[in-house]
Amino acid sequence: MIAVLGLVAGVVAGLLVRPEVPAVVEPYLPIAVVAALDAVFGGLRAMLDGIFVDKVFVVSFLSNVVVAALIVFLGDKLGVGAQLSTGVVVVLGIRIFSNAAAIRRHVFRA
Repeated sequence: MIAVLGLVAGVVAGLLVRPEVPAVVEPYLPIAVVAALDAVFGGLRAMLDGIFVDKVFVVSFLSNVVVAALIVFLGDKLGVGAQLSTGVVVVLGIRIFSNAAAIRRHVFRA
């Protein structure tokens, strides 16, 4: 219940305050969101499998976001940012859909 209240409070605060993303980090935000979603779906799958550990989730969440942003940053510096961004999204997308399929199998017993 606390998590739901925190989510609602965060959404309301975001709508009221209208934060602006600095132009410097703007290219990395979509990749960070996809990396965070990967960690969330992985955490949900672990919870349904009964092996969820909160410390592992926090470390996974933070490391996914940082590593994905670093890969894109290095790609930008090397001049291949778009290609590496696409690669990161594809890899994380595969992981997200794999976790979603496992969650679906667990929930619907199919």
